[in-house]
Amino acid sequence: MRILFVAPEGIPFSKTGGLGDVIGGLPKELAALGHEVAVLLPHYRGTKIEPKIVHESLTVPVGEALRFPSVVGGFKLDGVRYDFLDDPEYFDRDTLYGGPAGDYPDNPERFAEFSRAALEYAKLVWRPDVIHCHDWQTALLPVFRKTAYATDPVLSQIPTVLTIHNLGYQGLFPPSVLDRIGLPRRLFTIQGMEFYGRVNFLKGAIIFTDWLTTVSRGYAKEIQTPEYGCGLDGVIAHRAGRLTGILNGVDYEAWSPETDRLILANYSASDLSGKAVCKRDLLDRFGLPARHAARPLVGIISRFVDQKGFDLLVEAADEILKEDVQIVALGTGMPEYEEFFRKLAARHPEQVSVRITYDNGLAHKIEAGADLFLMPSRYEPCGLNQIYSLRYGTLPLVRATGGLEDTVEPYDPKTGEGTGFMFKDYKAQTLVACLREAVRVWGDRQAWLRLQANAMARDFSWRASAMQYVDLYTRAKKERIPLAWASSVQSGVGGEARAAAESSRKG
Repeated sequence: MRILFVAPEGIPFSKTGGLGDVIGGLPKELAALGHEVAVLLPHYRGTKIEPKIVHESLTVPVGEALRFPSVVGGFKLDGVRYDFLDDPEYFDRDTLYGGPAGDYPDNPERFAEFSRAALEYAKLVWRPDVIHCHDWQTALLPVFRKTAYATDPVLSQIPTVLTIHNLGYQGLFPPSVLDRIGLPRRLFTIQGMEFYGRVNFLKGAIIFTDWLTTVSRGYAKEIQTPEYGCGLDGVIAHRAGRLTGILNGVDYEAWSPETDRLILANYSASDLSGKAVCKRDLLDRFGLPARHAARPLVGIISRFVDQKGFDLLVEAADEILKEDVQIVALGTGMPEYEEFFRKLAARHPEQVSVRITYDNGLAHKIEAGADLFLMPSRYEPCGLNQIYSLRYGTLPLVRATGGLEDTVEPYDPKTGEGTGFMFKDYKAQTLVACLREAVRVWGDRQAWLRLQANAMARDFSWRASAMQYVDLYTRAKKERIPLAWASSVQSGVGGEARAAAESSRKG
């Protein structure tokens, strides 16, 4: 099968979050299974490639204008073909989606061009059997395919799959954006792309794509509820027959303590001596006293945003520090949380240290050197760091939500089984109580070693997930949604679309 991935980021070329890791891992595993795989990414300023021309010029309407981006790349890495859409005016920028002042104001045009160019690429450069899109930045691809390209003899035969990595990011813009990107105003209806007076890119894809996936079974269920559906729960629930949750895998070639080149000492489940070396190194890197190495060390690697549960940590921090733990934190995000960590470290210089940045080398050192890894997320579609932590014997302390609940087995004091620690209620006191239990178990050396052995034995490699995607692609080829469905949405009389929209609006 020929599978085309269209994504706004992917390692090793570009990354802001977990989506980049997925695009670096899943295509490689599909190629290892014998499939032909291509990945199309924007050519950003930070994309370090030799820009060999693959296709000189694509003709891409964006509103009333025509743009002529080229395609560069055409090389293979780990069996996967990589191509890049090259339009310096749109993508030759310091960052991917925005700067200190916020999102780039022309993001709708940038990613409308990218989505439509990907369809031209599929016609003229590399013809796939299925197109796999990711998040709101490529959500217009299924919309364009069922509108502007509805009668195209090539593209009408190619199904689309959309993966929602995080429903909290939907691509919301004013109604005028439809004219700017070249979509008809008739789509601005409750059963189309209208969302409380704005245009919602992701909603358009949910309606128009052939199949939907999200990145864990738990999250697939959660986003059909008002609590986690971000206003789209009704629309998603009405497409539940075309929705599946497939857990993200991880790349153990990059994330394994036995082979990791970014940590001071390698180790394994059968010989954990190197982990103690990594802990001392981590304390040194963060400027915390080595004499406290016998205390539990809590690691945090995250975006500092509400979704990740940092409001709980703000409330719980003083009680947590009474447990005689140390905390190292790495990340960037909302200014109030960055400032919270700075002030906490200033008040407790022997217990807390923070680096307000993203540093891959330090991330590896935290995974290897910490004892506990803290993820108190309000919601978590999948999460990767808790999976990395399992492999490194760094026991996750997580909230029971989404992919965290799917991947971490909570400690059972009666049997001694489990792979980490979990709390359910989104309250500071339940977080503190869970951490106290973890510290208590830390004091029982044999119980802790057993949990580490359990955690390090878990396998979340990409193979099983990739095989599930292959099954889904096969179904997508056989069971595309009919063009009549798309036509009914555009004309404003789609019964299923109307019911979905009304259900969501009532919720």
